[in-house]
Amino acid sequence: MKDLSFVIINYNDSDTTMRLIDNIKDYKVLKEIVIVDNNSTDDSVKKLKKITNKKITLLVNDENKGYSSGMNFGAKYLLEKYKDINIIFSNADIIIKSEQDLITLNSRINDDVVLVGPTVNEHGNINRGWRLSTPFKESLYNIPYFHKKLKKRFLYYGDEYYKEDISYVDVVSGCFFLINGDFLKKINYFDDNVFLYYEENILASKIKKENKKVIIDNTIEIIHDHSVTIDKSIKRVNKYKLLKKSQRYYVINYLKANTFMKILLCITRNIGLLGIKLSNIFRGGKK
Repeated sequence: MKDLSFVIINYNDSDTTMRLIDNIKDYKVLKEIVIVDNNSTDDSVKKLKKITNKKITLLVNDENKGYSSGMNFGAKYLLEKYKDINIIFSNADIIIKSEQDLITLNSRINDDVVLVGPTVNEHGNINRGWRLSTPFKESLYNIPYFHKKLKKRFLYYGDEYYKEDISYVDVVSGCFFLINGDFLKKINYFDDNVFLYYEENILASKIKKENKKVIIDNTIEIIHDHSVTIDKSIKRVNKYKLLKKSQRYYVINYLKANTFMKILLCITRNIGLLGIKLSNIFRGGKK
């Protein structure tokens, strides 16, 4: 079993990052914990420098180019230093129950399985894996009020799919996962053309192209204090626009959408944006 390291992406949320560091700093299974600060505009760097030591490293990006770029910064640092290592990538707003959980996840990586995720508990809602999509389905998922039913039918696996210790899936949540470092380097890391969102689908598409496997370990659960960092810094409409910009990039470059599908995606995106704006009006004008 390969050594294991940990990458945390921080942006203007040092208190949450330090909570996670306090959670994992004594885990002997971790070779190194790397905090990537994505050019925070608050006093994050000043605070995080105080907790660095031989095991905890702070890397400071001089520009915020997005989540994938931040993960690449941390991954390249670790792979240049250790050569042969598995890496956990994590949001700051994660709570891990035990060191043994990380050991178990690390043991699941082999020549065939290159990425593993746990069951993710988000305020009582269980998030596991989902299927890779098609351009047409991505367009349907943009439609307000119907998108939840459509995703339940086409995107997500049923609860019965997760009865065994592990389940093979296409995609896992990007909030917390473990990947084979050599494989990540082989596929040229994460695609930093997306600033935020769809990192998971893009990574899953790369894995599928290489005929490798992704699994959920149903015996392990982590807690995700969902979207705390994002909601602090991005308004609702802007968040939607970021999401749909990444969606378009993914659909064009990885799902190879034709002209008709590009037009359909644009139409349903604008319908979804209208739905968000109308919802904001009824909620009292929040943006």
